[in-house]
Amino acid sequence: MAMTVHVDIVSAEAEIFSGLAEMVFAPAVMGEVGVLPGHAPLVTALKPGEVRVRLPGGEEQSFYVSSGMLEVQPHVVTVLSDTALRAADLDEAAALEAQERAKRLLADRQADFDEAQARAELAQAVAQLQAIRRLRRTTGRS
Repeated sequence: MAMTVHVDIVSAEAEIFSGLAEMVFAPAVMGEVGVLPGHAPLVTALKPGEVRVRLPGGEEQSFYVSSGMLEVQPHVVTVLSDTALRAADLDEAAALEAQERAKRLLADRQADFDEAQARAELAQAVAQLQAIRRLRRTTGRS
């Protein structure tokens, strides 16, 4: 039996995933990190993107996080995010609409324009679309 680590993915609303994993991949602000059982303790900020959990047996489950924190202990990995969803639950039409809205805001730059907010919304929409496209490639869904 492969070594495993317990993984909890939690949003502000609910626990999204809790279980054992062989490996976890997460979008840290300085680049993607991979966590194996027994990893050295680590706390890092996450950017919007996809968290992938490789289950015992090799199957992967994908989750979208809007940002948040990753805490790694030798036997427990915790992902805390304001928004976390199973990748399969992402709404592509809503993500495309959010992306277009953010692009329009960045192009128009009105007086009451919040550039940081528009850039954050754009990053989240792009991350959601990337998660949707990756999920389609790995599952063959259209």
